[in-house]
Amino acid sequence: MKLHKGLVAASVEALQDIFIKNRQADRVVEQLLKSNKKWGARDRAFIAENVYGIVRWWRLVKYAAQIDKAVESDDFWRIMGVWQLIRPVHLDGLEAPDSLPEWPEFVPINAEIVFERYREGLNTRKIAQSIPDWIDETGAAELGAAWDAELAALNHTAPVVLRVNTLKTDVSTVRELLGADIAEPVPSVPEALVLKKRLNVSGLDSFKSGFFEVQDAGSQWIAPYLDIREGMSVIDACAGAGGKSLHLAALLGNTGSILAMDIEHHKLQELERRAARNGVTNLSTMLINSDKIIENLAETTDRLLLDVPCSGLGVLRRNPDSKWKLKPEFLDKIRKVQAQILENYSKMVKKGGKMVYATCSILPSESEEQVRSFMKRHQADWNFVSEHRSSPARDGFDGFYMALLERKGA
Repeated sequence: MKLHKGLVAASVEALQDIFIKNRQADRVVEQLLKSNKKWGARDRAFIAENVYGIVRWWRLVKYAAQIDKAVESDDFWRIMGVWQLIRPVHLDGLEAPDSLPEWPEFVPINAEIVFERYREGLNTRKIAQSIPDWIDETGAAELGAAWDAELAALNHTAPVVLRVNTLKTDVSTVRELLGADIAEPVPSVPEALVLKKRLNVSGLDSFKSGFFEVQDAGSQWIAPYLDIREGMSVIDACAGAGGKSLHLAALLGNTGSILAMDIEHHKLQELERRAARNGVTNLSTMLINSDKIIENLAETTDRLLLDVPCSGLGVLRRNPDSKWKLKPEFLDKIRKVQAQILENYSKMVKKGGKMVYATCSILPSESEEQVRSFMKRHQADWNFVSEHRSSPARDGFDGFYMALLERKGA
């Protein structure tokens, strides 16, 4: 097994930043890859694949390494060595490597014991699928028999999916620019292209020209679900950095108006930069810094998108470190926030207008149940139209929920 100690050491340092300093994995990896200009594409791939691989399979690797809690540098070196042993078997179905390099950090590792523990761990779902006890229990309680398949699918590496910006170009043009052997259409998602191999798309001229954005196929179902037509007024009230706002602008053909709102100013600034690159001219932003902002917009919009804050359990493929940082008390708190947003923000919809409530969670308690509760309280004023889910297990997309509601009385 040919391993370069400098790359292994960099990966170990990244893991310590993620699990000891509690930093976000994507930022840690991004900064690390920028830190050494001498690393080539293969070196960068080694670091990214190994760091994300260990983060994704953290519990299983720790179990195989006989480490309950990784604290010391030696623990992380041991975890890295154990991962080198089990990774080819676990991910690729290959034979185990004969040995590890004879480095002092790897000397204590007994391969025979590692594989005995690895096989033992595969018999327990929460270890085999590397998930905290409480998330496993919550998922099983809410999804029943479907939890096994969804959990397994959430451990697959997510593909890179693009949304072609129809304000500037079309799918066939972007596919031709990227290469038909690299990008292929997604049958059920009209503006989507999935990449067959990973590219640094942000460095491409076609990206800088605003021809496409990176956006999961499941996420691309949400904006069209609003049933919008040209000339309408639309509010995206939890816009974040605005991927769905930009999609709405394209669906409107730059007609009508989009008001993108969020409680974080820096996200709206990023949205404004993205909108300029995308050639969007019908979008404005507004910071939500008081309840009065929402009250003043009562009954002003034809369409409202509420892509509410959530646990993110539908997008674990992209953010595998979040499962180790998520706490039960956060889930309890965020459910209350979701209910409050749905209750208060829905007042912005005109009579006869429509609203989509959306989450990136696979849990019904954050999704279907929130909509049911809202409809029980407001059946005199709102009609439930339809709902839809994208399923990691069924569709191969991230796990999104969306419900379309219509306000009565035009």
